[in-house]
Amino acid sequence: MGERYTLVRYAHGGERFEILVDPEKALAYKRREIGDISRVLIIETIFTDAGKGIKASKEKLEAVFGTSDPLKVAELMFQRGILQLTAQQRRMITEQKLRQIVNIISRTYVDPRTKLPHPVARIEAALEEAHVSIDPFRDAEEQVKEIVKALRPILPMSAESLEMAVKIPSKHAGKAYGILKSMGEVQREEWQADGSLIAVVTIPAAMQLDFLDRLGKATQGEAQTKNLK
Repeated sequence: MGERYTLVRYAHGGERFEILVDPEKALAYKRREIGDISRVLIIETIFTDAGKGIKASKEKLEAVFGTSDPLKVAELMFQRGILQLTAQQRRMITEQKLRQIVNIISRTYVDPRTKLPHPVARIEAALEEAHVSIDPFRDAEEQVKEIVKALRPILPMSAESLEMAVKIPSKHAGKAYGILKSMGEVQREEWQADGSLIAVVTIPAAMQLDFLDRLGKATQGEAQTKNLK
């Protein structure tokens, strides 16, 4: 496949769906820099196998997506499916994400023996040695926790942490719970009768502002938080 187009793929219930998209415009759409899906599509057709030119039937589209409108289906595929990046795009985005992750680690974690941050070059070397995989689409903050876990056998690290009590309204609890789990350690959780969540979470102190920002956006500012120590 050349660089002129790439695919968005979505699999559901054993069925596969594909759309042909412009690589640069698709990436811009994924980043919400373009809002019009029609500018992204090479052709307004949903395929089950784009390489063979096999189109998805109207009945199959309606059964899976609730519509056969190709633009609406394409929007849903971007939400649920996977954009196949070109090799150049994947390399560029992964390098950018890697720099963000190294920066977060260097300002959050220290060598427990010296109480000083590890040099960036040492962190990069440890990432390579541990064969850590960087997800180009996930936020850097979300990946740091699992990456640090993989690095610790190679590079001893500790971080100052804080405990925070969080109360989240029911309508935002599901989405916000994912942030609690990805950015910290949930020490205690209580799901209330109305579906709201009360939790105590431990997070790296240096990530407090990032944590509060993400939680605020996910809950439209309705989360209540309190530092416990």
